Amino acid sequence: MSTSVLKSKIKAGVIGFTLIALVPTTAWADATDDIVRAGVQRGKSAVASQNRINKISEDTEKVISKYHQQRKSVEVLKKFNDRLRRTLQAQEVAMAKLERSIEDASLIERQIVPLMLRMISGLESFIEADIPFKLDERKARVQRIKGYLTNANIAAAERFRQVLDAYATENTYGKTVDVYTEELDLDGSKRTVNILQVGRAGLYYQTIDGTESGFWDKGDKQWKILDVAHNEGISQAIRISVGKAPKDLMTLPIAAPEKI
Repeated sequence: MSTSVLKSKIKAGVIGFTLIALVPTTAWADATDDIVRAGVQRGKSAVASQNRINKISEDTEKVISKYHQQRKSVEVLKKFNDRLRRTLQAQEVAMAKLERSIEDASLIERQIVPLMLRMISGLESFIEADIPFKLDERKARVQRIKGYLTNANIAAAERFRQVLDAYATENTYGKTVDVYTEELDLDGSKRTVNILQVGRAGLYYQTIDGTESGFWDKGDKQWKILDVAHNEGISQAIRISVGKAPKDLMTLPIAAPEKI
């Protein structure tokens, strides 16, 4: 065999070996790529799965948070409703009491009006029987209250207050000393005099010039002239009462107490 033929055979063998060696390397590379691609795909799938898990977790937390908020709102509403229920119950009780009070007030008003009429009538009779001081003022007060008692626009409480005030005023007269000017019919003629009212113990008059004095006789129910000796005592009492003289004892004639 020649040398050139031998070299050709050797060269062909080397190339064949090389081809044989290259075939498995390419297959392995393809397998490796498949593995890598599979790994990458699995990684992407894992990331996608994790993202979905994260999204589900976030949505779950939102749902839980909303649930807690709604639960708190429900608790607040329950407390509000419970308080409102108690308020309504209290109002119902108050309304029931008010209705009873209105009924009672109507009953009391029906009962109190006749009472007030009797009271003012009794006061009118008392004034007529009392010593005659400030008669115009006292009678006018009684007539005014009578008008109140028949006026439906005035509340019963106000009418009753007016009656009680009239009684209180009459009661005060018995504790006070007062002086005022009045025109009296004396001996058939009108004369302007000073009137000295000492509670209900005594009622006196004195002419403006101080020359004549008199008193109201409860038994005879008329004015009677006093002895001139009493003029100074009554004048002094008048001056004390109007503040023109310092306070001092008053020397006045007083009728003896009536026998019971």
